[in-house]
Order: sequence, then structure tokens, then C-alpha cells
Amino acid sequence: MADFRDIYPEYNDTSKLDELRDAEYPYLDERGHVYLDYTGAGLAATSQLRAHAARISAGCFGNPHSENPTSSASTELAEQARPTILRHFNTTPDDYAVVFTPNATGACRLVGESYPFGRRGRLVLTADNHNSVNGIREFARARGSRVAYVPFRAPELRISEADVLAALSHGGNGGRRGLFAYPAQSNFTGVQHPLDWVSRAQELGYDVLLDAAAYVPANRLDLSAVRPEFVAVSWYKVFGYPTGVGSLLVRRDALPRLRRPWFSGGTIWGVSVQGGWHRMLSNEEAFEDGTLNFLSIPDVSTGLEWIDSIGIDLIHQRVSILTGWLLENLSRLRHANGAPLVRCYGPTTVSRRGGTVAFNFLDPAGHVVDERAVSRDASAAGISLRTGCFCNPGAGEWAFGLSRKDVRGPWWLALTRAGFLRESMSTVDDYLDRIGLPSGGAVRVSLGLVSNIADVEACLDFAERTYRDRETSLNALAPRLRC
Repeated sequence: MADFRDIYPEYNDTSKLDELRDAEYPYLDERGHVYLDYTGAGLAATSQLRAHAARISAGCFGNPHSENPTSSASTELAEQARPTILRHFNTTPDDYAVVFTPNATGACRLVGESYPFGRRGRLVLTADNHNSVNGIREFARARGSRVAYVPFRAPELRISEADVLAALSHGGNGGRRGLFAYPAQSNFTGVQHPLDWVSRAQELGYDVLLDAAAYVPANRLDLSAVRPEFVAVSWYKVFGYPTGVGSLLVRRDALPRLRRPWFSGGTIWGVSVQGGWHRMLSNEEAFEDGTLNFLSIPDVSTGLEWIDSIGIDLIHQRVSILTGWLLENLSRLRHANGAPLVRCYGPTTVSRRGGTVAFNFLDPAGHVVDERAVSRDASAAGISLRTGCFCNPGAGEWAFGLSRKDVRGPWWLALTRAGFLRESMSTVDDYLDRIGLPSGGAVRVSLGLVSNIADVEACLDFAERTYRDRETSLNALAPRLRC
């Protein structure tokens, strides 16, 4: 600990977060939780929960699609949340619209189904993307657009700007070409991709979807400086509560380009059954299907006010310091024979990366410790971390050294044609055996709002105590975790 304080004296400047942890997150230390899954979900302060209980117990709130008193009360609070969100991102209702969604996945789906893909259009994706973004390719392909992926570059699993610009420049000049989608921060490696790619893509005729879900919990996003057409966010990742509420932020000048393929309750100005016509609403409400989560949307305002009272820059400083210490010490862990205990994926320093660290444990012979065993052992030790490929198959494929031939070679086509695929590869283990992987994923530790040095030290102690000089065993493990 003394070494840590000597190397990172600025950690003392973040002591406010330790005070907040004691006062607002007592369930962590009182119950012995070591929480290392902030990329999976943030944690809620007790004051957030009290604010929710006080609000719903003191008022009467009804379905907002009406003008009666309870409906109006719900509508008023939901509408107050929109400018609160925009202020947090340093923009205004004149520049951006806020569409409420169930989560960032719902936000990405809205873009995918509504974007005007066509036979002359293109969808450019980075290989580093969550499946919620990868899935947009199915909308693009169905409408005849071409889909291109920008590959990773070793050893840090970053995306080269030269490769991005080459992919965006493909196909000649002139006109609007399509959509470019990428994450501000990888949910697998923690890599933070340059935000200036937004303007570079726009200069080349593309709209940009920025997946900010993993980025905004510990980083400032200024939409007055960086102006993507679409931004996807899940609020539970930022401040833990409420779940089931996300947002798609849409630049006002891009909103008219989106066309819904269907209509539903809450999205239309009018509709006729016998006449066979409908007319969508002209604003962001055209994208909010059904009844909004009206009892929880006001909690987004509460959560953002909580984050703003702490300071996103303070959170960023704490996360960056702890991530640096974690990376330095993981790289130092060794077996008695001198072999490394850990193989990290992605950057080994905090330069242009966030608080998400992916790795595998290795045995003294260099064999990967199956992530199922790590999940089991960590749970027994009271540590919440994540294992698998984290819904980011591109990062997983590159991290584990898989080629296109490995994941879709002649064997795959032959099995598909012969009709044997279902029978011969009925489990994830069957697939992993076919492509030659001993393990189906990595271990992910992610730090956030009230992480402290004790959490990191507990993780490092667990690693050394559990896996140092331990031989790998893949026997008698539970069914493999899916992505």
C-alpha cells in the first residue's frame, strides 16, 4: 500500500469518493462485496433509492398518454429529464433530441431499423463493437447496403486511423455514403477510440453512431465539441439505478433521416384501420414505442444530478489511477518458475484506455485457465467480475488469434450444406473444440465510481493465492458461459 501511495500521491485527491462509499454505498463493505463489474452495471447510491421512494410515495402518477392530472404529473417529470440529459453532455434541445429507450441496445436497434440503408449505401463498423452495434449489419444487408469491418492492429488491439479512413473512403467521392458505427470505449479491452473519428467520417459523407455505453460512466462527453448524429447510452451503467432506461441522442438535423418501419402506440399523430393510413409524430416521440417507463425516467435526472455533484473528472481520475495500478501489478505476477501468471489483452498502460481490463490466467506451463473455473472461484471468494467474450466477438477473435478461416472455414460450409451443423455442433464447447480454443473467453475486471484500492488489492490477492503454481484442470466444470 505504501508503494501505491508513493507512486500515486494524487489518489489522495480523490478521497471524497471514499467518503461517499462509506455514506452512500455501505452495502459493499458491510456485506464484503468486491465489485469489479462496472462495465456490466454501475452501482446505486442509497440517496438515489430514497429519492425514488420519496417521489412515488408522495405523488400519484399515471400513464403519460393523456391530459388528466396523474398523466400530466408523469409527463412533466419525464420531460424535465430530457434537458437534464442534454446539459450533462453540454448540449441543448435545439441541437439534440433525447429518445428514451430500454437501454443502449434499444437505442442501437432504433438506428438500425430506421436508418435509410439502400443498395448504394455502406455500413462501416470497427471490429471492436458490442453485438448491439454488430447487429445493425443485418438491417443494412437486408436493404442491400454493403457492410465493411475495420480490423484490429496488434499488440494493443487498437483500430488504426489509417484503416478507418481507408474503409470510409472506399467507393469514390460525393454524396452521403451511409453509417459509421464504433464505440467510444471498448467493453472488452478498455481501448478508447479517438472521438475525432466522428468529424473525419462526417467529412467523408457518413453519419456516425457513437456507442457511448462503456465510455460515459467515467469520462466526459462534450456534444458541443464532438457532434455524432447518434449516441447510444444505458443509464444503469452510469449510476446503477434505474435499470430499463437508456437513451438515443439524435442530432436534430439527422432526425428526419430516420424512418420507422412500423408504428405503435405513442408514436403516431393519427391512424385509420379502414382507411389504411397512419401519420407518425414529427418529433422524438415517434421513436418511443408504447408507454414510457414513467416511474423510472425521473430517476435519470436524480442520477445525473448525483454524478454532476461528484464530478465526472474526479471519477475519471480515480478510475485511471486504479486501472494503472491494476495493470502494473497484473503484469508482475509470476509463477515460481518465472512464467507469467496473467495474459492481458489490449493496452498495458492507461494511455487512451478506460477502466476495463481483460485477461486470462495462465498455469505454470502457459496453458489458459478456463474462464469457467475463474468465475466459480471468484464467486466463492465474494468477487463480482465477468467472464466470457462480453458480447464483443470481434475483440475476442483477435485477442485469441483467430482468423476468418478459423471461425468460418471450409468445415463450416460443409457442415451447413450437409445438414450436420445442428447435430455435430450443438454446444458452444463443440464449436470451441472445432476452432481449437481451450477456453471460450477471458476474464474482465472493470472499475468505476466507488472502486477503491482495497478492491484492486483483493483482486490481485485472489489471482496470486488461487492460481499461482496451480496446474490447469478442465474437468468437471459447469456448462460454458455464453457471450
